[in-house]
Amino acid sequence: MKILLTSALLLFGLMTLSWPDQNQLRLISVTGDAEIKVVPDEVVLVLGVETSNLILKDAKYRNDQAVRAVMAVTDRYGIDRKNVQTDYFTIEPRYEDRPESGVYKHIFTGYFIRKNIVITLKDMSKYEDVLSGVLEAGANYVEGIQFMTTDLRKYRDQARENAIGAAKEKAEALAGKLGIKIGRAFSISEDGGYWYYGNNNQRFAGQMQNASSYAGNDGAAGPEGSTISPGQISVTARVSVSFELE
Repeated sequence: MKILLTSALLLFGLMTLSWPDQNQLRLISVTGDAEIKVVPDEVVLVLGVETSNLILKDAKYRNDQAVRAVMAVTDRYGIDRKNVQTDYFTIEPRYEDRPESGVYKHIFTGYFIRKNIVITLKDMSKYEDVLSGVLEAGANYVEGIQFMTTDLRKYRDQARENAIGAAKEKAEALAGKLGIKIGRAFSISEDGGYWYYGNNNQRFAGQMQNASSYAGNDGAAGPEGSTISPGQISVTARVSVSFELE
């Protein structure tokens, strides 16, 4: 009898814990998004210089010469050396399977040396001239072109503020349809980070575009007059907010 009574009390206790709390807060949870369009004031160029030769020393010499020529272009346009850096370097022996007398042989094709050069250009008016100049000087791959803003902090703060306002408006609209008013904010969180991008943001995401597609098959620059416009970039923010319902 004592065991049965204890079990019944335990069961009753578990059942009471599962009953809903009449004082539980009534909440509405929403997300708010905001986007701000900004004219970029700087551009980051990620360029590749690749050379090859059967002799490692010669491949390296040719690569060094090309990199020096690219650096000379940045000096000519007054780009501070702190805004020019090499951030990637590889030496790769390559082989190719070729048929000889009906048998495929593993043939050594040379040493390929690759250096990446990252240029941060603060003067947008020089953008196309600098790009043409470095391609003619020896950069043979354009790996990425990113338009950016130096006032990111200001614009992301503004985007965050707009996102909070959007979340409040959404909560008021949803609750209003049911004849309910929202109260104070119960919780708020920021989702993800801030990104800037634009329709003219030229990134090649893992695919290397040979510079000849920009400069022409003979390496000459295109016709006079700018053909590339940075347009606008976007700074975005998203927040999640829960409001109490009155």
